[in-house]
Amino acid sequence: MNLSRRNFFKVAGASAVGVTMLSPLEALYAGAAKGKVANGIGYGPLEAKLPENADELVDVVFGGINLGKQPLLELPPGFQYTAISYTGQLMDDGALVASNHDGMAAFDGRKNTTILIRNHEVSANGSNPIIGLPRYDQIGGGTTTIIVGPDRRVKKQFVSLSGTIRNCAGGPTPWDSWISCEENLTLPTPGGASKKHGYNFEVPATENIQIADPIPLVAMGRFNHEAVAVDPKTGWIYQTEDDGSSCFYRFRPHVRPTRYGDLQKRGAGVLEALVVKGKPRLNTSKEFPVTQSKSVEVEWVTIDNVDPNDNSFASSVRGQGQAKGAAIFSRGEGAWYGDGNIYFTCTNGGAVGQGQVFAYNPRKNTLTLVVESPAENILNFPDNITVAPFGDLFLCEDGSNTEYVIGVNQKGELYRFAANAINGSEFAGACFSPDGRTMFVNIQDPGITCAIWGPWARKRA
Repeated sequence: MNLSRRNFFKVAGASAVGVTMLSPLEALYAGAAKGKVANGIGYGPLEAKLPENADELVDVVFGGINLGKQPLLELPPGFQYTAISYTGQLMDDGALVASNHDGMAAFDGRKNTTILIRNHEVSANGSNPIIGLPRYDQIGGGTTTIIVGPDRRVKKQFVSLSGTIRNCAGGPTPWDSWISCEENLTLPTPGGASKKHGYNFEVPATENIQIADPIPLVAMGRFNHEAVAVDPKTGWIYQTEDDGSSCFYRFRPHVRPTRYGDLQKRGAGVLEALVVKGKPRLNTSKEFPVTQSKSVEVEWVTIDNVDPNDNSFASSVRGQGQAKGAAIFSRGEGAWYGDGNIYFTCTNGGAVGQGQVFAYNPRKNTLTLVVESPAENILNFPDNITVAPFGDLFLCEDGSNTEYVIGVNQKGELYRFAANAINGSEFAGACFSPDGRTMFVNIQDPGITCAIWGPWARKRA
């Protein structure tokens, strides 16, 4: 199965090749520039709902939570969902579904199926790990692949990456693969890890049961990776870093990748960090010029040593970047390509420390603050992000108390789209099927993947 450039635009959130989804989010930018974030009602009030396949889940119990008898999600009127894959479920390769469901992307499959690749943020020797060979190193995290039928039920699922640690997010590529990211800097120790960690790994979007060759993409840097977003017009890969004083990175391959494996075989390139022009080491969490209506110009500095052998700040890629003036971001997390921009979140950035969303425009080489949370009850620690086919942004909260999937409409208004109805666990991995009809999303703990559908075209107030 070959993912065409057109299909990548669908996966990424654009409506058609060469055409942006809708008009750029100018109203949203303007609101952010004035320091205002408005509340919208979105698709309407949320209500608790049982999964449509509740009858298939009556024997599935997690810590007293019966998936077939208790609502898992709160959704607006007209929306429904299935719970399609959960921790401990027996898969088609004989392994069990691992825990800590995290970042995901959806790809076109044969006969109207969807290929869903899912990260598992499991630590080395953590509970409910990924089990499979070949394995990079210790038993821990990795990815699983789920083949979802048009009825939004699982047709097949299997391990697709093994032996990595704390695979948080990642991103889809235009060449039919998923890049999975380690949020971990483990070094080899006697009786512990045998290899360095802190790398990206590539996984093919395939329906065949197979585990990817666990080859670290060293040239993309060794750091606390979170997510990647690929610009399909250049093949350049943008990366976030989950650290309180992180950088935003760009990887420019020497040879443009065109198929799965190119990054492994011909993966040399240049790793760079973003600098706000004229403002070296700008703290974007507290000092970004939100009162300006215009975006800020940026430039890029080269990281000289992309694979440091220790974890000191001076040796780290962010330490190297900031020594050259790279901007400082507060916990860079989710990233997604859409309507010509690279959107990314900073989980606890902003004046009140509740989160920010930035947009980088590769064509203009500018950075814009899209959203800054004014309060916990409006936006609470945005993590994973996706761009809907109809232009809205969707943010997965990783905060406290009730967790929500937050929508951002074309007016720049934030609205609650989904709520976790069972516990305070974060949402993760929100993404849309290539046909735009289904949103897939995870409740990270106890590890449940849901498929949501409904009247997406309905006007959002």
